[in-house]
Amino acid sequence: MKKRPSKALIDADYMVYRVGFSSKDVSSSIACSRLEEQLMDLVYVKLKCEDYDAFITGKTNFRYDVATTHPYKGNRKSLEKPAHYEALRDKLVSLGATVSVNQEADDDVGIASTLDYGWIVHVDKDLNQLPGWHYNPIKGEEYFVTVDEGSKSFYLQLLTGDRIDNIVGLNGIGPVKAAKLLTGLTKDHELYQAVKAAYESKEEPVERILENGKLLWLSRYEGQRWEIPKEPE
Repeated sequence: MKKRPSKALIDADYMVYRVGFSSKDVSSSIACSRLEEQLMDLVYVKLKCEDYDAFITGKTNFRYDVATTHPYKGNRKSLEKPAHYEALRDKLVSLGATVSVNQEADDDVGIASTLDYGWIVHVDKDLNQLPGWHYNPIKGEEYFVTVDEGSKSFYLQLLTGDRIDNIVGLNGIGPVKAAKLLTGLTKDHELYQAVKAAYESKEEPVERILENGKLLWLSRYEGQRWEIPKEPE
């Protein structure tokens, strides 16, 4: 297991919501001060890092075009934005955060974690597909994800889907059953074949696997999209 990183790679979308929803009764300047204090405490006190890169999701996202079976995040249209939403995002940008383009903040974290060794800071289980050191700032939990564990996390989601993002998995397959279907498997082609068999058992076309894979996969380099793994030669 590698040594603890000295840099934090932060999916900072959660900070806008967490600070915003707890700051309804204060001014935007106070809310922004709270956000900066939380960010500095996270990076320099809790993680004892020397530096950080933070990312927030922009307005464009390739996944909206990929999702043809069910609208991506189609269940979020009526969700309330937190107080001081734009001011908090602007504050993050002033503190060096990058706004994603045609993807999401967690894609940017995925790319950054491939290029640079750092803590993967997030509150979203989707990022558990990324190998490396992870830190959940809400739970104060740190853990290490191996390459095989990250791969399996992705294929588990191919079976279960992601209700929050309106990515529909297989009917009747929850986390427990999905884990059982993938027991003992570690290689991409083995995991894919198990997922494919499960989809076929539900009379679901392979195109649904590809669509869900592109929606769930986090980029490791710019423009990367998930493809069905090839059989080893």
